[in-house]
Amino acid sequence: MSSKLPVTCLHCDHKVLSSFHIFFFYALAIFLTSTAISPSYARENETDHQTLLNIKLMITQDPHGALTSWNNSLHFCNWTGVTCGKRHRRVTYLVLDSLGLEGYLSPHVGNLSFLRVFHLGNNSLQGAIPHELGRLSRLRTLFLYMNKFNGVIPANISACSNLGQISISYNELVGSIPKEISYLSKLNFLSLQYNNLTGGIPPFLGNISSMEMFSVVGNPLGGSIPETLGHWKIVKQIYCSHCNLFGTIDSLYNLSLLTHIHCTNNQLTGSLPLAFGAMFPHLVSLLLWHNQLTGPLPPSISNCSRLRDLQMNQNNFSGKLTIDFSKIKDMYFISIGSNNFGSKEVDDLKFISSMKNCTELEIVDLSDSNFQGVLPRSIGNLSNKVHYLSLEQNQLHGILPISIGNLVGLSSLYLATNHFKGSIPSTIGNLQKLQVLSLHKNQLSGTIPDAMGNLSLLNTLSLFSNKLEGVIPSSLGNCHRLLELYINDNKLNGKIPTKLLQLSSLSITLNLSQNNLFGSLPTEVGDLKMLTSLDFSYNNLSGNIPSSLGECGSLSSLSLKDNLLHGMIPSSLSSLKGLLELDISYNKFSGRIPKFLEELKLEHLNLSYNDFEGEVPTVGVFTNESAFSVMGNSRLCGGIIELGLPKCKETNKHKRKFPVFVIVILIASTLFTIIYLAYALCKKKSKNKLSPSLMNEGFITISYNQLLKTTNGFSEANLIGNGGSSSVYKGILDEDDRFVAVKVLHLQNRGAERSFFRECEALQNIRHRNLLKIITSCSSIDFQGNDFKALVYEFMPKGSLHDWLHSSDGTSRLNLLQITNILIDVASALDYIHNYCVPPVVHGDLKPSNILLNNDMVAHVGDFGLARLLGTNSYKNSSTGVRGTIGYAAPEYGLGNEMTSSGDIYSFGILILEVLTGKTPTDDIFKEGLSLHKFASMALPDHVIDVISVNILNVYEEKETDMKNKEANEEKIEECLASIIKIGVSCSLDSPQERMDITKIVHELQHILSKLKVIIIRNAKLPS
Repeated sequence: MSSKLPVTCLHCDHKVLSSFHIFFFYALAIFLTSTAISPSYARENETDHQTLLNIKLMITQDPHGALTSWNNSLHFCNWTGVTCGKRHRRVTYLVLDSLGLEGYLSPHVGNLSFLRVFHLGNNSLQGAIPHELGRLSRLRTLFLYMNKFNGVIPANISACSNLGQISISYNELVGSIPKEISYLSKLNFLSLQYNNLTGGIPPFLGNISSMEMFSVVGNPLGGSIPETLGHWKIVKQIYCSHCNLFGTIDSLYNLSLLTHIHCTNNQLTGSLPLAFGAMFPHLVSLLLWHNQLTGPLPPSISNCSRLRDLQMNQNNFSGKLTIDFSKIKDMYFISIGSNNFGSKEVDDLKFISSMKNCTELEIVDLSDSNFQGVLPRSIGNLSNKVHYLSLEQNQLHGILPISIGNLVGLSSLYLATNHFKGSIPSTIGNLQKLQVLSLHKNQLSGTIPDAMGNLSLLNTLSLFSNKLEGVIPSSLGNCHRLLELYINDNKLNGKIPTKLLQLSSLSITLNLSQNNLFGSLPTEVGDLKMLTSLDFSYNNLSGNIPSSLGECGSLSSLSLKDNLLHGMIPSSLSSLKGLLELDISYNKFSGRIPKFLEELKLEHLNLSYNDFEGEVPTVGVFTNESAFSVMGNSRLCGGIIELGLPKCKETNKHKRKFPVFVIVILIASTLFTIIYLAYALCKKKSKNKLSPSLMNEGFITISYNQLLKTTNGFSEANLIGNGGSSSVYKGILDEDDRFVAVKVLHLQNRGAERSFFRECEALQNIRHRNLLKIITSCSSIDFQGNDFKALVYEFMPKGSLHDWLHSSDGTSRLNLLQITNILIDVASALDYIHNYCVPPVVHGDLKPSNILLNNDMVAHVGDFGLARLLGTNSYKNSSTGVRGTIGYAAPEYGLGNEMTSSGDIYSFGILILEVLTGKTPTDDIFKEGLSLHKFASMALPDHVIDVISVNILNVYEEKETDMKNKEANEEKIEECLASIIKIGVSCSLDSPQERMDITKIVHELQHILSKLKVIIIRNAKLPS
């Protein structure tokens, strides 16, 4: 009866219904709804709930804990990234961008049938994009960009008929663009850039009349731009750069709403119509660089009043440039270099005058375009915001206008390779922000203005191949950020100013060659400790090579060719372990060829036309006839047979020396035995004396009482480090008021005393700029009569590498250049102790906490408490002996193998990987077979950036407005990072025989450093 009541009541006149009947009707309706409908939605809600859990199951890494809320303690609508509809409580938005997620996208995502917006960008998900996405008929936005998805674009995505926006860029997708995408009638945003898609831009895309933004940048598509794209009447942005496209851009000419046209780095041909500017009245950005376009650059571009970015460089445009930039006031980027605009008229650059109204202008590249005539004075009227200006590689002549000093915003000025005459205007000294000044290959004369010294931010100064005269101004010594200086091939005279040689910032090149400089080489040349290349050739320098030159430990190239230098080659040059090229030919050097040249890793050595005598070595560089030259030295003999030199005669003097030599050895051995026995007998009676290994090395004597005062009673305030076998205190020596680090051994701990003697023995005869310098030691008794042993070191004010990598605030403050320099320092130290010490030394405990840094951030390897001298029986490993630190010690040590130099290489490899990834080898993530070595090796070669510490990348973030240049520099930096990671992986292989050679490591790191320096210096310069 009740079931019929609603029907009956529905046919009743509402005026006669009683209030009771109305109440009864609605109560029944609510009841039926709650009992019949709600369970259905509950089941559907459970589907969404379970789907989200299935999605979570396939996420293998969640570094930020974003999905920790995805549990039963909260309703799934309140989970991170999840938004539900208010009516049915179904998932409508799933937004999980930039959370560092790794793993796979679960096919169950297709069960979220109410999903409208799905964002999963900027993570590290891999595998194929599940075709189940095609079941999401309500989906409007799909963003899967910046992941590692591979495979093809699923064709059934066309079933998502409401899709308006798709971004699956920056993945690893292959195949062609599926035809089914053209069925998406509401699609207005399609971004497929930076994948591996092929098959061209398909014509069927022209059927999507709703398209507003289309990007396929960075795909090897090939083909031409189809005519059907002309059907996109409301499209505003088209990006198809780096796609191997050919043909013309004619199909775009009817798209009058376009604001952005980016078709760079293709093989596009043809010319632009004269009415080009009228066709695109809304144009904001026009980028067509690096194509094969011809004809004039249409003057009608002046009508594009909204234009801000014009990049047409690296084409074949020709004819006189007549664009009126005064009508384009918002222009900020003009790059039209590498074309053929020259008209052989004196006013080729007249258009520059029209740029004065471009108040937002920042970058102007007019290089390599055959412009002729003079540089107009109006160049000084450009906006103060212009920070990059290039007119190099043209046919410009006349003088440099003094108005150029008005461009106070400039950081990069390139005027090289023209025909400028006259003097360098002193107004250049007004450009206080200038970092790069390039004036080489002109006909500039006069002196280098003193005002150059005002350019305190200058990194690169290039004045070579001009006609400059006078002396090198000492004011250049005020340019404290100068990295490279080229003033070679001029007519400069006078002496080399010492202030210039005291520029410790010089780290790439100092080239003063092909001038008329005279006088001796100042001893201050030794201050150039970071310099890579030094060239003083073709001058009139005289005197001896100062021994201080041996302190330039970063030199890889040194040329003193064609001077008046004489004397012998100083033995201090043996410290130049990274030297690859040495040319001292055409001088007056004499004496024997130093033996240490055999040991350097030289690739080119020129000793020609001097006065060397005696035997030519036959080791190292002297084994390769094409790598060295000794011609023009008439008193040389011997050497490899290819030299054709006479054999060296054996003299009686040599024969008489042999028995004397034997006698000396016998006497020395006897004395040593007597001294050693005396020491052994008196050891307990003379504990106040120095350690025996340091006794005869000229170290100062220091007592327990002195150390007590030096460290303020070994107070907590002076404690700077604490380990298992020792504590380290900061102190001040009374002798010279210098800071020292005092390492006090905990003799009550097993192995501490042996560690003391190991370190004394290892350090007594080794000296290197990258080894922690020991000042003295103390073996005594304290005031309670207990044994006391301590080592006193040079103090390192910047602490340890471990402190910089794992600081308390959780951030690394080291940039990539500093890191690379530190790694070279450590590698150089290892190269020294492994290959140049007799006997060779194994460190045994290389790790970040044992790498100390001085004020100049130069790294010093310390703590030789576990060291071993190879080829001796002293301190051989025992079965229970300590062999390094867990995570850093070579795996063969765990099997009881002897310590070897290869073990140090393993530790160095782990150190490299820790420095770049920010993860210690004992990090919590390294379990179940995953190690720091595997973590890094799996990222090679294409995903290195994914394992690099974010802190390093943040420190090295560039601020360029030119996206092309920024991407190019980022790619080069990533290549450098990959090269360093590769070294770390190669060093930390399980097999000792497969690990890299330390000499090769040093060489490769120095090569990487050179590349990095070039990137840093030229990161403001546009590619030519």
